[in-house]
Amino acid sequence: MKSVAHHTIQSQNSIVQEAIRTETRRQFFARQAKGIGGIALASLMAEEARASEGPRTGGLPHLPHFAPKVKRCIYLHMMGAPPQMDLLDYKPAMKDWYDKDLPDSVRKGQRLTTMTSGQARFPVAPSVFNFSQHGQSGAWISEILPLTAGMADDICIINSMNTDAINHEPAITFIQTGREVPGRPCIGSWISYGLGSLNRDLPTFVVMNAEKSHPKAGQQAISAKLWSSGFLSPEFAGVGLRSGSEPVLYVNNPEGVTKTVRRRMLDGLAALNQMQHEKIGDPETLARIEQYEMAFRMQASVPEMSDLSSEPESTWKRWGDEARQPGKFQNAALMARRLVERGVRFVQIYHRGWDVHSDAPVVLRAQAGDADRGAWALVQDLKERGLFEDTLVIFGGEFGRTIYSQGELTPTNYGRDHHPRCYSLWMAGGGIKGGTVYGKTDEFSYNIVKDPVHIRDYQATLLHLFGIDHERFTYRHQGLDAKLTGVEPAHVVKPILA
Repeated sequence: MKSVAHHTIQSQNSIVQEAIRTETRRQFFARQAKGIGGIALASLMAEEARASEGPRTGGLPHLPHFAPKVKRCIYLHMMGAPPQMDLLDYKPAMKDWYDKDLPDSVRKGQRLTTMTSGQARFPVAPSVFNFSQHGQSGAWISEILPLTAGMADDICIINSMNTDAINHEPAITFIQTGREVPGRPCIGSWISYGLGSLNRDLPTFVVMNAEKSHPKAGQQAISAKLWSSGFLSPEFAGVGLRSGSEPVLYVNNPEGVTKTVRRRMLDGLAALNQMQHEKIGDPETLARIEQYEMAFRMQASVPEMSDLSSEPESTWKRWGDEARQPGKFQNAALMARRLVERGVRFVQIYHRGWDVHSDAPVVLRAQAGDADRGAWALVQDLKERGLFEDTLVIFGGEFGRTIYSQGELTPTNYGRDHHPRCYSLWMAGGGIKGGTVYGKTDEFSYNIVKDPVHIRDYQATLLHLFGIDHERFTYRHQGLDAKLTGVEPAHVVKPILA
């Protein structure tokens, strides 16, 4: 009996020592603060009652900070960087500059990529596309975005976006996470962490990738770090939906495993994980339990969401037959509408193929054709279903393009290199002042001359629309209060808000 008791004491001591070794500094102080947390609970609940945006699961009890304008967001990222002067930033004076060198007084010694820094010349390439004015704002919009032009009074065009990064990988990481280096939470993860879910049977944050629209289009690399939760819990990471018959890998039961068997297995696994959590105290263990449970619920919710057979014929008239084809941008945008209808809070779509270093005119017609139809149909569907007023829609890339040609220039063909100093995107929906054109660039679309909007300002504005003060929305990481907008100044762009 003594040996058994001695062995039991040794085992218990071993468990305690293991807990001490694996406990993080955050976990230690969290345990010490539980008493204080109870005292603060009443005030937090009172603040939530003042600013609540409706029923939800999870999220921080003190968020939103103030009444939000939106509950959800659909972010259409044109991956590879659309050239602003071919889509939304009209520069008619450039026709007189065809094949003339970009003046040094305009370039101002700004950094160039290695793809064009060795060129003997920087010949100006005017857009081959015609522009016309639309809406009450008189916004100039390219002929290759005819449906977008038709909803000019619903969107706010920002022509003065700017960033710090000149290459795709750091630029995309920057606009998505607030830093040029990977490892930080992306926007969707911050929103998921802060505001929680509106539907427990579907992920809070969903990501889809749409294929390029033209065979000559550059296929920019993409990876899951763009929808990573970074130092936040894994439960806040984006869930990727694939095209085809199995939108989520491994969510279905293997052959021979019934739903009852899967339920019993998950219950047993949850019990084991709970025991492990009680021993070690690692919050990641609880996150793992919730992820398994979410996967179980998604076995019913995802097939229902992705089944387009319930869509009426009017859907296909609006969206076109491409919306029936998995992998097409229109199909992804239609799925985004179905997801937000069901309570998904943040949907991100990456549309690849906008990296136009060559053959820009022919590639852009195809890329813009898909993006124009999908974005327009999405906005119309949201308006028809009463969702537009509290949904934010964003359309844009990670940086802009040069007015000068990369490689050979002809009257009908050119390429454009990366340009971080100015570019265009549009926003629409809840809290956005439709029919607005904000910011202005010089006649070469090379430098901003009025109302610049940095990436950090854009991120602060996005959080503001969700009722979040970006200065107060922090997460303690490695001894610092980390924010999406970082440590440098960021300002909400109030003139674009309704």
